[in-house]
Amino acid sequence: QVQLVESGGGLVEPGGSLRLSCATSGIIYNNYLMGWYRQAPGKQRELVATISIIDSTNYADSVKGRFTISRDNAKNTVYLQMDSLKPEDTAHYYCHAESYWNDYWGQGTQVTVSS
Repeated sequence: QVQLVESGGGLVEPGGSLRLSCATSGIIYNNYLMGWYRQAPGKQRELVATISIIDSTNYADSVKGRFTISRDNAKNTVYLQMDSLKPEDTAHYYCHAESYWNDYWGQGTQVTVSS
């Protein structure tokens, strides 16, 4: 059974930091492009960042320079370090695993940036 379990969300003040984690099981992790997406109320889900099996990264323009995606292949886990958070970063953040054959989503974790 495939599982992607996110953690690390919460409430943080503007300018603060959070680190999201996504622990995976049931997949051959090293075969998957890993990514983080987010969805704010009333908006479509959007790409935040991805990291390939060779650690090539890609970021949405809105988070470049503030967010960092990384992966630990020994732990089958992907991370999203979020710094200099803004109220517009408030959303439900989802972990995504994609291979040539299939893809999977986690249940997500809520991030709220507010004073």
